[in-house]
Amino acid sequence: MPKFSLYEIVKAINENPEVEFIYTDEDKIDEDSTKRYDVYFKPDFGIDTLIATNYICHFSVFKKELMDKLGGFRSKFDGAQDHDILLRMADNTDKIVHIPKVLYHWRVHKASTAMIGDAKPWAFEAGVLAVQDYLDRNNIKAKAEHGKTLGSYKINYEIKGNPKVSIMIPNKDGIDILKVCIDSIVNKTTYENYEINIIENNSEDESTFEYYKELEQNSKIHILKYPEKGFNYSKIMNFGARNSDGDYIIQLNNDTELLTPNWLETMIGYCQNDGVGAVGCLLYYPDDTIQHAGAILGIGGIAGHRFKYTSKNNHGYFAEESKVENLSAVTAACIMTPKSIYEEVGYMNEELVVAFNDIDFCLRIREKGKRIIYNPFIEFYHYESKTRGYEDSPEKIKRFQNEINIFNKNWKKFLDAGDPYYNKNLRLDTESYDIRAEKVN
Repeated sequence: MPKFSLYEIVKAINENPEVEFIYTDEDKIDEDSTKRYDVYFKPDFGIDTLIATNYICHFSVFKKELMDKLGGFRSKFDGAQDHDILLRMADNTDKIVHIPKVLYHWRVHKASTAMIGDAKPWAFEAGVLAVQDYLDRNNIKAKAEHGKTLGSYKINYEIKGNPKVSIMIPNKDGIDILKVCIDSIVNKTTYENYEINIIENNSEDESTFEYYKELEQNSKIHILKYPEKGFNYSKIMNFGARNSDGDYIIQLNNDTELLTPNWLETMIGYCQNDGVGAVGCLLYYPDDTIQHAGAILGIGGIAGHRFKYTSKNNHGYFAEESKVENLSAVTAACIMTPKSIYEEVGYMNEELVVAFNDIDFCLRIREKGKRIIYNPFIEFYHYESKTRGYEDSPEKIKRFQNEINIFNKNWKKFLDAGDPYYNKNLRLDTESYDIRAEKVN
């Protein structure tokens, strides 16, 4: 532990006198205490992230009264006793502070999980038990199981009732692309109570309308004719939301292909939890590299997709692309929200015609105190930009810059503060969680 660690803890307490729990960033150190490596710069607190994995770990400080209330560690969860006590902490306080500084060096030895992930397989079984205990004591009907990586967990939530889902897909011509999307949904989706609302936006090809007639033979599929000329994604989605009667609404790009049959069950399960405002998913390019694993505010000036171009067979920073996490935003290429969210936030911002309207939408959801969740267990291919093209004409470049200005004006305070689900020690000019080389205050 660095000699200044306790100073930083006391400083945080002085600056946040109501705090009851503090955690810090950490790295690893070899047995000889000569080499430090594998630094973990963590996000601020997110309950869904903590349920999915013990990302807090070291170094944790509890207020004495809180620890007395918790009753300390429980031997039943040995091996995951820290995850258990952190989940119980989250039940009892929201006065949590994260210090984004490395104040703990985790000593590595040959028999430790710091060196070999599966050195203590029983610890991960205890982790499943700890997460299940959290769900049970909070009367959440769900089952915990192992996730995609050791020490991460997948939660299968039971669906309450039989809610209807409206899947909104904007479309203009390009039926070869749309057909891939529709066929994948119809042929793979295991949840029954859904409708597909194709929002027809000024198509011109006769073959498109012939295809629509064919689709409408399926009682789940409807064609909603957008009444205005031109392309304004926010207006189109608002029109679709007002004309959809599902309990939950999904915005879905027409250039996507479903890979996960139980996607609707998974999304509904999370959306039904108290305080959840939106759920997003993992999207791949056709070459099996990541297109979207959640968005980080500030990357590239406004926002960027995490781990873009990372192979699905590799992991990004601490395998974060493989875990359920709370984030500030997810792409609207595939996003589910309760329908009530649209009324609550005032629908999508129609000033943002093409760019950043989904980021703006997510931030307004967060302003209402609701959580945004990235879920990697829902997967699609995304054939991005095939239908609309790129920002490569003077008119598009001018419009894009105008939308940057609008976003900066509306969210300057948030951008200046930095994304709470990122870390100020990580770079904003890459999407790979690269560490900043310069000194960070």
